Amino acid sequence: MTIKESKTIRINKLLIFSLVVVIIVLGFSLVIMAIGNAGESTTVGSVDALANSQDECVTCHRKDTPGIVDQYGYSAMAAAEVKCVDCHEVKPDYPGAVSHEGTYVLQSPTVIMCNKCHEEEVTQFLNSRHALPAYVAYAGSDSLTARQLSEYKAISEGAFDPQKARNAIFALEGPEITQFACVSCHEIGKPALDGSTGECQKCHLRHDFSLAQARKPETCNNCHIGPDHPQWEIYFESAHGIAYSTMGASWNWDADPGTLTVKDFSAPTCSTCHMSGFGRTTTSHDVGDRLTWFLAAQYSNRRPGWEANIKRMQDVCRECHNEVFIKDFYLSADNATEAITARVKEADAIIQPLKDKKLLTSAPFDEPIDFVYFENWHHWGRTAKFGVWMSGADYTQWHGAYEMLNSLAELRSLTDEKLNQSNP
Repeated sequence: MTIKESKTIRINKLLIFSLVVVIIVLGFSLVIMAIGNAGESTTVGSVDALANSQDECVTCHRKDTPGIVDQYGYSAMAAAEVKCVDCHEVKPDYPGAVSHEGTYVLQSPTVIMCNKCHEEEVTQFLNSRHALPAYVAYAGSDSLTARQLSEYKAISEGAFDPQKARNAIFALEGPEITQFACVSCHEIGKPALDGSTGECQKCHLRHDFSLAQARKPETCNNCHIGPDHPQWEIYFESAHGIAYSTMGASWNWDADPGTLTVKDFSAPTCSTCHMSGFGRTTTSHDVGDRLTWFLAAQYSNRRPGWEANIKRMQDVCRECHNEVFIKDFYLSADNATEAITARVKEADAIIQPLKDKKLLTSAPFDEPIDFVYFENWHHWGRTAKFGVWMSGADYTQWHGAYEMLNSLAELRSLTDEKLNQSNP
């Protein structure tokens, strides 16, 4: 072998080695990026439908609010040639109308505008827990019109009186606080000035109205978090949440509605279980459409039509789980729900002697026992039930059942103390 040939071989080996190193480095980089972007959509809008628009709203707002125009330009609504005026422009005498550049607009379009194109979705929403029951939960029903009250009572969650304790907390905290607290979430069901109910933009953020955004559990996290409804925390503790956190970047977030299968989502998100068309179950904007129990209620009873609800939810489950697993899970979860409700009723029995002897004041939340009693069902009882049905062991146990035992013990102590004080 000549010196020249030997040198050529060494150079070729060096080139091959360098290429292998580059491939390995790129591979590690891709892995790190995938981990860092877990749960994020891998697709974004690629065409700006408003790029060449001469629409007056667009040209003006490109200067004043360019972010909004950019968001809308890449949305499916802009691609479908829905114009700003289609959602915002109204007649001068329309409730809530404001004068704007020679016309009248609604700064925030109401559900009536959404109903023009999304009639079925709006109808389902208006029959859901997210509609008037969400509003009544903090504001009560006194401000509802006769028509709205009738609509409220027609919804399954409106079949029983709202727990007045929550209305009392809202009043005690005052508007300076509640506008950033209760109202912020529960206004999803707030009546508008034009008589319509709800705010679609609580879930479908303006102005891109992204399918991926609405489908991701982070959207539900806006409200479903905290000691009284910790669905966000429970989900991420569950196997479903772990799958989303570690593999969600590869899921098909922009799949057409009603077409989702396990090929698009290998594990469910909040929307997959409660709203999306998945497998044999059709799409619904009624978030209670697949639920068996009134889990958020003080005393959990089965919902009207719960048998049909079970079928719809279990059809989602069947895409991944076998019949034996589903049957056993539902039987065990039903039993746990009844056991937790029994402990809520145990609290009633503990304080009943105080009621019989009129040793409790009529004012809400004016002494410690009121808070302990309320938290027993509203925080710990609800958390335990949600933990059961969403497979979150820690929330079922330490943030739920254990806290119930603790509060029951405290209720006994406070009750005995009051009884002893009344009989010196």
